[in-house]
Amino acid sequence: MTSRAERMPSPALALLAPVLFGVAVVLLWQGAVTGLGIKPFILPGPFAIGEQFGANLQNVLNGMAVTGRNALIGLVIGALLGILLAVLSALVGVFDEMAAPIVASIAVVPIVALAPVLYTMFGAGAETARQLVAAFAVFVPVYFNTLKGLRQVPRVHRDLMRATAASRWQATRTVTLPTARPFVFTGLRIASSLAVISALIAEYFGGPVGGLGKSITSAASSSNYPLAWAFVLGSILLGLLFYCGALIVEKMLTRRHGG
Repeated sequence: MTSRAERMPSPALALLAPVLFGVAVVLLWQGAVTGLGIKPFILPGPFAIGEQFGANLQNVLNGMAVTGRNALIGLVIGALLGILLAVLSALVGVFDEMAAPIVASIAVVPIVALAPVLYTMFGAGAETARQLVAAFAVFVPVYFNTLKGLRQVPRVHRDLMRATAASRWQATRTVTLPTARPFVFTGLRIASSLAVISALIAEYFGGPVGGLGKSITSAASSSNYPLAWAFVLGSILLGLLFYCGALIVEKMLTRRHGG
């Protein structure tokens, strides 16, 4: 019988396969654009996008820095609030009943409606609105995933903590939170990409000049569609950077705690 280690692909093959697939997609894309004569305002070719990306690399990096900073601040704020309120909901039943409809309401608030309101509140010259939009988007998945994890503790573990006369906080710190850790990181991985997307979308509706969202709209309004797609590529890379960062933090903490 073939062992599990023998069935797993080598690291080189695991890296080579997606690279070859990506190259094939790019070549097919370029062939379709060239062969079918697709207009740039519909879909520019990847070679034109890559050319604009390289020619405007500094501008793309500057936009990534602005959007990334807002997304990171929103990610930290939303994640901390989500974890804290989830712990309170798991510990206090009354708080859980009060928080449930509020969180559900936050989950359905559209960014297109929230961003202009926040710009009015904090001023169009501040980045605060974009950061809060990202925090709202992050808060919901982190809260729900953390709360789900906190409720996964087996009853026998809870009974054991009661038998040892452990306080509610001691039980939460030693049993509940370690059990919920995988759920917390699942929420953070989801939220890491949402932070970038929400901060990017918030830039469409006002605020300071800067960021990938503003750059995309400026390039599209001047009919420079390959440049607009170059900034879109920058936003994709930023989202991947945030996701990989969350994954690396998860691996480091899991290894440190022996999980």
